[in-house]
Amino acid sequence: MKISRNWLQSYVNLAGKTDDEISRAVTFLGFEVESVQLTGAPKLDSVFVGEVLTRNRHPNADKLSVCTVDVGPAHGVKTIVCGAQNYRVGDRVPVALAGAVLPGNFVIKQSKIRGELSDGMMCSGKELGIGEDHSGLLILEQRPALGLPINEVLPPGDVVFDIEITPNRPDCLCHLGIARELAAWFRVPLNYPDVMVEPAVPSKDSVRSDLLGGVRVDAVEDCPLYLARIISGVKIGPSPAWLQERLTAVGLRPINNVVDVGNFVMLEYGQPLHAFDARKLAGSAIVVRRAVDGESIVTLDGKPRTLTSQTLVIADATKPVVIAGVMGGVNSGVDESTTDLVLEAAYFKRQSIRATTKRLGLSSDSSYRYERGVDPHALPEAARRAISLILQTAGGQLVGPSFRVGGDVPWQREIVLHPRFVTERLGFEIPLTDMKAALESLELTLARDDELDTGPVWTVEIPSWRDDLDRPIDLVEEILRLHGTERIPVAPVSSPGLPENDDPVVEFNRRAMAYLVGHDFHECVNYTLRSAREAAVTVESATVEKLGLSNPFVEDQSHLRASLLGGLVESLRLNQSRGLSVSLLGESGRVFHERDGRLLECVAIGFIMAEDVAERTWLRRTETDFFSVKHHAQSLAALAGIDLVRLTRPVSEGECRQWQAGHAASAGDLSQGWRASFGLLNVAAMKALGISGRVYGGEVMVLPEKISAEGSHRRYKPFGQFPAALRDLALVVDEALPSEEARRALAKAARAVIGTAFAVERISVFDVYRGEGVPDGKKSLAFSLVFRAEDRTLTDEEVNRAFQALQESLIAATGYGIRK
Repeated sequence: MKISRNWLQSYVNLAGKTDDEISRAVTFLGFEVESVQLTGAPKLDSVFVGEVLTRNRHPNADKLSVCTVDVGPAHGVKTIVCGAQNYRVGDRVPVALAGAVLPGNFVIKQSKIRGELSDGMMCSGKELGIGEDHSGLLILEQRPALGLPINEVLPPGDVVFDIEITPNRPDCLCHLGIARELAAWFRVPLNYPDVMVEPAVPSKDSVRSDLLGGVRVDAVEDCPLYLARIISGVKIGPSPAWLQERLTAVGLRPINNVVDVGNFVMLEYGQPLHAFDARKLAGSAIVVRRAVDGESIVTLDGKPRTLTSQTLVIADATKPVVIAGVMGGVNSGVDESTTDLVLEAAYFKRQSIRATTKRLGLSSDSSYRYERGVDPHALPEAARRAISLILQTAGGQLVGPSFRVGGDVPWQREIVLHPRFVTERLGFEIPLTDMKAALESLELTLARDDELDTGPVWTVEIPSWRDDLDRPIDLVEEILRLHGTERIPVAPVSSPGLPENDDPVVEFNRRAMAYLVGHDFHECVNYTLRSAREAAVTVESATVEKLGLSNPFVEDQSHLRASLLGGLVESLRLNQSRGLSVSLLGESGRVFHERDGRLLECVAIGFIMAEDVAERTWLRRTETDFFSVKHHAQSLAALAGIDLVRLTRPVSEGECRQWQAGHAASAGDLSQGWRASFGLLNVAAMKALGISGRVYGGEVMVLPEKISAEGSHRRYKPFGQFPAALRDLALVVDEALPSEEARRALAKAARAVIGTAFAVERISVFDVYRGEGVPDGKKSLAFSLVFRAEDRTLTDEEVNRAFQALQESLIAATGYGIRK
């Protein structure tokens, strides 16, 4: 929105205020000044008014003239060579003498042009920086005094502020709205424009029903209010200079006095208007209606537009003449032959105009304002202002009949405001007198000022143009705007301290998903509510009822989920049905289980690993098996501080509905605060769901209070600089003993025997043997041991000595056998 400072000056006294002060005020009032542009002639030294005394043809150039120019008593008569052709002897023109610097840093010097001495230059408007016309000299028609500095002759320059208006403030899409804001900021009076007072009833001699016999509004929901007035006997011509200057300053091209008045009032009040040539209205009628599908109109931009039944139009008795609120048509526009006008002032609903502009891809200054909302209560005043200016600039007479269709709903909005509420919300005190002054400067009138036991209570009347104000907090913002946000006192900020780390549950979920994503799993997010069918597969039938909602919204979201695997399997089924090659899926979330009559909410991490049956490749990688999911389950449980080494039991009979019997295992119990399950998912169930291939999965559930707040910290450990010593050891142990338990016992014995002399860097199992030489019920586990010292190369003697002591200590502590 371009705002002219000279135009603002008509409503608010800005004398003594610099452009920077005004920009700062606009910014602190809540708007953004995107740019500030200076118009008019800059300060021009050594440029004066001169009169052409003689004009002779240049002896050495056909298109040049040698002139003598009188530049006043102080400068005398000068000889100037000129190439312009639009001047005559006796014309007064701007003359730049030697030493003058014109816009563009063009320095005027005394010089010879084709052998003829030139003491300066006669100037065009463009050369002086006041226009784009450089086809000829700027002729000073008012014939100012000779020798007068040109800046005293040219119209004063202007400052144009390009302001971004926020969507909630359509009242500021006009000069009067910005002037109202600045008057409040600078605490100076606001001067409203002079508006004519219409006669209540026009005389019989001034009724011209032949020009407009009636107005009908068929689309009342889109046009609640429509005014039409007739002005007869106008003379179309150029607008006066002051009006052209106002429009040109903000980027509009002057057209004629009537059209320019409509644009002027729109930019003054924010109310779009439209003027018809009354004699072009067929049937002397105006009808506000929806267009008929297929109707067309040629708009003022010269383009044909095909309309639909959703487009609101202003029509005469036979055809559309205006796309309502957007743009007029050429078939009813004002031109040089117009003598009688119909002036329209209407209130169109913003939804209708917005839909029309989007549908047609057509926008205008009028539609921009209608889309954001205009004040219907200011509409009659804007119409009277336009009538006053038309009568002033185009002549004519206001005649009847006067048309008004629709009601002007009385405006009344009041907000009860407690000053103490303002102080509470701002966090600092503003004197009551300053609060009142801020509200009243914005024309927010205090209708009542009551004094209660709790303090003063104000009833504030809201003007119709401030439709954005409807709550007490809105008035707090208005008071702060006028008080000035830069005046908010400096104060220490008190707030509760935040812990260094997040909640352990959040940390666990984050680390668990990072682990899965790092192993190429896709993260899924499913609803916490699942279907009864899925719940029946996951938990025992007695628990299903306890997980159900008493009043579910939809059938497939009727129960709290007891497992993440159901949602992951559904995601897998969906991807397979669409031919997407997705086989690794993981999710973190909440699951619910019943225990001792209480529902327990658990933190869970789940994953599935499916055969990628859709992938076609020349070489298949190692297939997923039980130990693949076991490894991931152990790693995820470790993130919660849980050790899954002893997996001594297969899944229970109840769990077999979800798992494949004999191919899945579980550990822990919720009575211990956690439970983990992993293995092959029920093959028959997967096939029934339409899932191809085997699907392995794993899930770890932990009660939130059991998750350790202490996370593992990784520390740097240097690489060994000396060679390692390797030894192998085969232990004979019980068949049921997990290899990890044996490995840990071996590591414990090694640390006890070796101490700090050197280190057992790594112990790993590399073979399992059952058969000849190994008793029934036993198995042989072969371990590889890596010894290394940080400061030397180990000798065979010291390694063998330690290795022998290690075996003796292990046998004594565990009863394991040594297989030779």
